[in-house]
Amino acid sequence: MDMALQLTIDCSDPQRMVAFWAEALGYLPEPPPDGHPTWRAHWAALGVPESELPPGAGDVPESIIDPAGRGPRIWFQQVPEPKAGKNRWHFDLKVGGGRDVPVDVRAQRVRAAVERLVAAGATVLRITDEPGSGFFAAALQDPEGNEFDVV
Repeated sequence: MDMALQLTIDCSDPQRMVAFWAEALGYLPEPPPDGHPTWRAHWAALGVPESELPPGAGDVPESIIDPAGRGPRIWFQQVPEPKAGKNRWHFDLKVGGGRDVPVDVRAQRVRAAVERLVAAGATVLRITDEPGSGFFAAALQDPEGNEFDVV
């Protein structure tokens, strides 16, 4: 069976989420298909009724793609309701290098990533640094409150 994987994330501000997660994951905003100046123009050419498109939808990219083509396409779907409660899934951004890398090096890599992500709009929830455990990680929230980890 031929299948492509897309991760769809409900949000209130797709443009803000595209900017944040493109930075966080090293992805790129997905350009509209050839010949179309915007996604909205592409959808109109496909026959999507204007009534199905919220104001501004598709005027700028609302999805991101892995430039290497390995990871899934991620689409940030605008929804009217706010986030309610804790995520039931989350991203783990594995920047430390794994347990074969000394914990002080992993911690330095995690701290550098956290600093970059906070500058992009993330909020730090907690740092887990238990001396002697060999574990170092950070729990963060994206600009809309979705939790993710940097390990």
